Amino acid sequence: MGYEARNFDHLLGTPGFSDTLLKNHFTLYQGYVANTNKLADTLKSMAAEGKTGPEYAELRRRFGWEWNGMRLHELYFENLGGKTPLDPKGKLAKAVEKESGSVDAWQKEFLAIGAMRGIGWVVLYQDGASGRLFSQWINEHDVGHFAGATPVLVMDVFEHAYLTDYGLKRPDYLQAFWKAVNWDAVEKRLK
Repeated sequence: MGYEARNFDHLLGTPGFSDTLLKNHFTLYQGYVANTNKLADTLKSMAAEGKTGPEYAELRRRFGWEWNGMRLHELYFENLGGKTPLDPKGKLAKAVEKESGSVDAWQKEFLAIGAMRGIGWVVLYQDGASGRLFSQWINEHDVGHFAGATPVLVMDVFEHAYLTDYGLKRPDYLQAFWKAVNWDAVEKRLK
């Protein structure tokens, strides 16, 4: 039994995101799910046959790319589609205020990370040991994630997330993303 691509069609019509952009992004995500399944099956067969040499090793490494591509997109789509701003009295606002001094200061930092040159993700993590929050740039799906930390807010800053609608104007995409965050979904991820 493999992983199933989730349906995020409820996001169609989200202000700041054309349906064309979202449908293309959903198709890309579905490719990650399909490749995760293909690699899982291939790796299982190879291991059962004792074929654990260099080809197996490279496919095992590739599995991390596909798996994280699948899961990061799910987290990203889950935290889109909001229609209301962050509740200033909610637990997320209080937690980021504790770390950053204010919600505005945290927002500026998060979006500044997203404006950095390069492709990747911006993730607000919660450290599983201390409960503290921190925002971080992740360059590739399969490297740079923080052990023991849970993604709370995920923003895709690969070009496919914005070029269709914004061209090279990434700052405009960042603002549209921020306005479309589903803060209820984000708050549910906090421990």
